[in-house]
Amino acid sequence: MTLPYRPQDLSHAMLVAILMHHGGSMDIPADAFQADALGGPDGSWHAIGMEPLTDGTLRISVRPRPDGDEGGVTIQ
Repeated sequence: MTLPYRPQDLSHAMLVAILMHHGGSMDIPADAFQADALGGPDGSWHAIGMEPLTDGTLRISVRPRPDGDEGGVTIQ
């Protein structure tokens, strides 16, 4: 399935959805933004995966970034 979103747009939309689910904001420690939390040692950003679960919820998780500049968006 191909979506009309760029990967970075969908990642942003997932972050907003998570924040809205938690009342619009979340408190996280400042060190959550350390370099290794944001990306890999090669300087690339981490990727996000979204997987539907049998109970009607979605699992959003960090995944290794696909090769290439535009890894694309896939829904499993």
